[in-house]
Amino acid sequence: MEALLFGTAGIPHSTPKRSSEMGVKRIRELGLDCMELAFVRRVSMGEKAAAKVREMATREKVSLSVHAPYYVNLNSPEKEKVEASRQRILAAARVGWLCGARNIVFHPAFYHNDEPKVVMQRVKTHLEELAAILREEGVDVVLRPETTGKPTQFGSLEEIIALSKEIEGVAPCVDFAHIHARTGAYNSYEEFASILELIKRELGPEALADMHIHISGIEYGPKGEREHLNLRNSDLRYVELLQALKDYGVKGLAICESPNLEEDALLLKETYLKAP
Repeated sequence: MEALLFGTAGIPHSTPKRSSEMGVKRIRELGLDCMELAFVRRVSMGEKAAAKVREMATREKVSLSVHAPYYVNLNSPEKEKVEASRQRILAAARVGWLCGARNIVFHPAFYHNDEPKVVMQRVKTHLEELAAILREEGVDVVLRPETTGKPTQFGSLEEIIALSKEIEGVAPCVDFAHIHARTGAYNSYEEFASILELIKRELGPEALADMHIHISGIEYGPKGEREHLNLRNSDLRYVELLQALKDYGVKGLAICESPNLEEDALLLKETYLKAP
């Protein structure tokens, strides 16, 4: 990536005709640069629609990523749910590739009553197999398990980095709001910088030049994430976060997940550009 690009998680609210294709066009009209295609419940886009999205994104120079359906649990005790989760990730990757998206984001698993090391091995095995399937199909994407916002969910920063270190075709999706909600910490310049230092140390400086980031306000409690908030209604110190991203030369996609979507995405971009 040549820069840090800012955009929305899903179609901007102000898009007159709500479709992914028109959402991409609206992103450029707003002065934003990227959009995450949000397949919330299922991957329902066909090849023709995907081709139109790709054409629009190419014309408007908008970078795309994909969020797989939210119900993914690679550690479910029910085999059919694990298989359904695998198929959702594969479907998101295949359609995303047709759209021109490279990064495929998903929530990997829940711990249930299993030891974290056991869950790590199961998730690792599945991701190794899924990445191999996609390579064999020529679907050249990066699978990005996301740092999660609740202690019951597999997906601490360290777990996501470990997966990325060990599996070809896997890299982190770093959700700073989730990390803050999960830990109750990581909400200062020094702590944001420590995250970037850890990624640089474990995955190499090239990882900072190709990041996929989620940013939003967030409400949280002892059990972690409750809901996303607009930045100005939250305690997330986003100005310090943006300064850290700039100081470390981070490049890639920064996706805003605030409820007001484009309003906060523009706030993030404007604040970032003004940072020294």
